Amino acid sequence: MKDAANIYNMPLRSTDVFVGSYQRSGTTWVQELVWLLANDLDYATATNVPLQRRYRFLEMFMMVELDQIDEFIECVYGPDADVKTLKPFLTQTGTPTSGMIAAMPESKPRFIKTHLPMSLLNPKLLDTAKMVYVARDPRDVAVSSFHFAKFFKIMHFPGGFKELWSLFQKGLFILCPIFEHVKDAWALRNQPNMLFLFYEDLSKDLPASIRKVADFLGKSLNQEQMDRLCDHLSIENFKKNKSINNEGLREYGILDSDETFIRKGKAGGWRDYFDEEMTQQAEQWIANNLRDTDLRYPSMTQ
Repeated sequence: MKDAANIYNMPLRSTDVFVGSYQRSGTTWVQELVWLLANDLDYATATNVPLQRRYRFLEMFMMVELDQIDEFIECVYGPDADVKTLKPFLTQTGTPTSGMIAAMPESKPRFIKTHLPMSLLNPKLLDTAKMVYVARDPRDVAVSSFHFAKFFKIMHFPGGFKELWSLFQKGLFILCPIFEHVKDAWALRNQPNMLFLFYEDLSKDLPASIRKVADFLGKSLNQEQMDRLCDHLSIENFKKNKSINNEGLREYGILDSDETFIRKGKAGGWRDYFDEEMTQQAEQWIANNLRDTDLRYPSMTQ
């Protein structure tokens, strides 16, 4: 709420490019793809400038309450926390970004990441700017959200996957409910300035997805360029890409040593986490939430 009005009324530019999703849906993968295509495959900058600096994360400030930072540090990090390092970092993280975005020079396109649903963004966004939205099987999203909540100590999630799944399907986890989020974007998928992607399609046929994004951005690639971009975006290379994987945050002591930001990049990996009861719950939950829409995830139609 502390910046909702500014976000909803955010002045837009025709050169703005948004990448949106419900969290853990392949956002980072699509961000890198979009940025490279829009910037004529500038790998030098992509390698040397972290993705977090090439995009503004519209609602990152939601993760930190500025008036509770001291309490938060004590709770999460304990009495031995490096307060001098953590406090400035958390203060910056908790500061709304809408003003920073507005102050960006008009000479260059603005690249903006968001996990907010379309209904909380400027209702005229698609009249002016471009949005690339990516959706993923909610079961895989739940698994990835669990590891993310362990990776970032700032999330401070104490339970196991079953506990997270219980919250997730009830709409009680951060940024839930997922279906309303995706259906918001799905309803706008035919707008000229909206490109709706599925993570599963990216995983199954990356070159075809690249061509779809390139067409949307008015770009074209020859075979050599396509091959290099596919190699750059391969999950194995992505995991090792220091500009992408958030490993630079380890100096702040906020990352768990047993987790990584980019994991397996696997479609259907949820099967390794769900028992029979959870699988049945998920099937019913998905069926109930897709009853009023023609939205169908690729993983559920094959």
